[in-house]
Amino acid sequence: MHVPDGFLDVPTSVATGVVAVAVVGTALRRAEREIAETGPALPGLTAAFVFAAQMVNFPVGAGTSGHLLGGALAAALVGPWTAVVVLTAVLLVQGLLFADGGLTALGTNVLTMAVVGVVVGYLVARLVLRLLPARSRSVVPAAAIGAFVSVPAAALAFTALYAIGGTVDIPLGRLATAMVGWHLVIGIGEALITAAVLGAVMATRPDLVHLARHLPTAAPEAAAEGAVDSPAPGARQPVRLGRRTLAIGGVATLVVAGAVSLLASANPDGLEYVAESMGFVGAARDSAVAGSPLADYAVSGLANPWVSGAIAGVVGALVTVALGLLLALVARRLRGARVARAAALD
Repeated sequence: MHVPDGFLDVPTSVATGVVAVAVVGTALRRAEREIAETGPALPGLTAAFVFAAQMVNFPVGAGTSGHLLGGALAAALVGPWTAVVVLTAVLLVQGLLFADGGLTALGTNVLTMAVVGVVVGYLVARLVLRLLPARSRSVVPAAAIGAFVSVPAAALAFTALYAIGGTVDIPLGRLATAMVGWHLVIGIGEALITAAVLGAVMATRPDLVHLARHLPTAAPEAAAEGAVDSPAPGARQPVRLGRRTLAIGGVATLVVAGAVSLLASANPDGLEYVAESMGFVGAARDSAVAGSPLADYAVSGLANPWVSGAIAGVVGALVTVALGLLLALVARRLRGARVARAAALD
């Protein structure tokens, strides 16, 4: 659901950019506590995996496809504030290196996917978790429901922005119906992917899941790997990935980015399909980085599309993990500076 340049007018695009900068800046400051629990490696790996998974468009019928937004999944793993930072890192790499989403629309994409997708997905998951038995088995279905709701919520957020500054006059009621309708279907795929990934993590390292840390869990694998000091149920204590978990997560991410992504559906995603059917797709403009060597997830100059796509995916995942790590380190540095100032005042 990456919005291209041209769908929204300049004032709206500028306004969304300003709001996005403010929200992400706040998220960086608020993420410091979440990152203090996990360290920067988990946010970095989460960013890379979400980037890789977003490359895999899955068919949803009638010539339409969808892809993972990843907001609910990231929030469940690393916490909501860190998830906003993680999704922003993904969108920056996609927009700047791969011309996926417009540069003037970057603020719009951050607000719809990195803010609305994360916040709605996490809040719904927490609400469902309160209604379910307080045990670790409730985390996966709660996160899956949050993921499902987050997709049409992000679509509705785009519709609201289009109502404010859309560049083509179209019936807003029809736009809302089409966007929410198609993204409800895409949300099913989002829920299934979120459940599968989170279920695998919960089965092996439940201590890494932010959404599960207040629940009674046991983490024998984490203790064996030396990733926690004590497996005491419900304890909110620092954890780290551990070499084996990091290796497994890294390999899985590279496989998705460099191999599974090559099987992605070529059908337009939900937003593009709606834009075509409602007649405003012609308002889209090419990104300013459309001539990038990695534009459209292919390496320019390589004739073999399989090799080109695989290299582009792997490079994108590596750049995203680096940016995710960098932003996590910035958040941790902000915490260190705040603690130092507090100590000096004492």
